[in-house]
Amino acid sequence: MMDVKQALELITRGTEEVIKLEDLQRKLESGKTLRIKVGFDPTAPDLHIGHTVVINKMRQFQDLGHEVTFVIGDFTGMIGDPTGKNITRKPLTPDEIKINADTYARQVFKILDQEKTRVRFNSEWISELGAAGMIRLAAKYTVARMLERDDFENRYRSGQPIGMHELLYPLAQGYDSVVLKTDVEMGGTDQKFNLLVGRHLQQHYGQQPQVIITLPLLEGLDGVQKMSKSLDNYVGITEAPAEMFGKLMSISDEMMWRYFDLLSFRSNTELSALRQQVADGDNPRDIKFLLCEEIIERFYDRDAANSARETFIARFREGAMPEEIREKTLMTGGEGIGIAAALTQCGLTTSNSEAFRMIKQGGVRIDGEKVSDRSLELEEGFEGILQVGKRKFCKAHVN
Repeated sequence: MMDVKQALELITRGTEEVIKLEDLQRKLESGKTLRIKVGFDPTAPDLHIGHTVVINKMRQFQDLGHEVTFVIGDFTGMIGDPTGKNITRKPLTPDEIKINADTYARQVFKILDQEKTRVRFNSEWISELGAAGMIRLAAKYTVARMLERDDFENRYRSGQPIGMHELLYPLAQGYDSVVLKTDVEMGGTDQKFNLLVGRHLQQHYGQQPQVIITLPLLEGLDGVQKMSKSLDNYVGITEAPAEMFGKLMSISDEMMWRYFDLLSFRSNTELSALRQQVADGDNPRDIKFLLCEEIIERFYDRDAANSARETFIARFREGAMPEEIREKTLMTGGEGIGIAAALTQCGLTTSNSEAFRMIKQGGVRIDGEKVSDRSLELEEGFEGILQVGKRKFCKAHVN
């Protein structure tokens, strides 16, 4: 059993903000079982490990003995979360929501203890409000306060339309907290406004305001932009173990510690010990193996993690490359092309600046030979295999 100080250190590890920290400490010191809530709109069927950052934090609360409610936003999903959108978001249909919600539930229980998790659909209580109830709910928040939200304010100032239904989204999400009498609500940093609305509404309904915990959006494999399928910098939780292992091994040694903080269930003491091992001269690669194995074991089992590690070691001991390598012809008009531009045009990096960074980190090779000169020019007629990290290859032809 952890004391309050240890529990607080574990809960706040990797978080972006806690509102208010003293309230969280007071709630933990009370000794009561806290009601923890996280809501997910089922907008897509598959999750990647970036989505699991907040789910991992839910599991930590479970392990501390608190009550976790996984709210599936089947009602709010029909509105569409306006967060970060510069245009009105297309609402999901009821059939799309049901399919995605079923898939979500199966995936999250690879992390959460199913027997200790309450799954609720917010249509249970929001639908019951009816038109009159929704009007009464809307009366508890002002338009001026709603327009303080960055995405609404930006759209308003630029003349982009804002649908009336979009203004209802934060209220509907906040009402979830009222119904569930939530003690702590968590979400990504992009959800802060919505979470604050829940805290505001609870006070209107005579409840103690919930503590808000925001968690960072996990950077993808490129170490820069947030993990996203559209950017192809993600690790899907349903991918094959060997594929997951190879992707995770491609992150930088520095980014490895952020992944440990946000994705690992190891204690703070264990992570400090691992950092010290690297400081004392241990190969960071071996520590990264531990991260890969832990994540794969979570979604598969120990045997799958061991097999993925052995496959990875064998592949790179033999210097093996993928059987099929994508080809790209780089048209330069006979003037040649710089290595950074070549990598970007081949889709191995998202920008020249990322290419320069990967060269500096020693992550770029041509036909297996490491590239250290960022000013290197590939002349007309060049043909060779460009490689970034351990997984990205492209056979380039310069014309």
